[in-house]
Amino acid sequence: MTAYWIAKVNVNDKNAYAEYAKRAGPAITKYKGKFLVRGGKFEILEGKNKFERNIVVEFPSFKIAKEFYNSPEYQEAKSFREGKADFNGIVIEGFSTE
Repeated sequence: MTAYWIAKVNVNDKNAYAEYAKRAGPAITKYKGKFLVRGGKFEILEGKNKFERNIVVEFPSFKIAKEFYNSPEYQEAKSFREGKADFNGIVIEGFSTE
């Protein structure tokens, strides 16, 4: 069963966030993640959103998504983001439509 890693971000330091993204991308790939949404135009249809950037990554399973997040590769990437961006991240189990 697939899982989705969803992040909402406000970038405070673009250079630091670029270093984070440079390292996070290969870690996502290593754990078989696939970007479905990476920034891009969005419109709030209902409610409030305090974040300017949205990211959705699909992983093969909930377990693999958590392994990615806790991996040394991602933790190193994360060290470039901490204190440089407001970040809200979750992993959520998906379902198969087949």
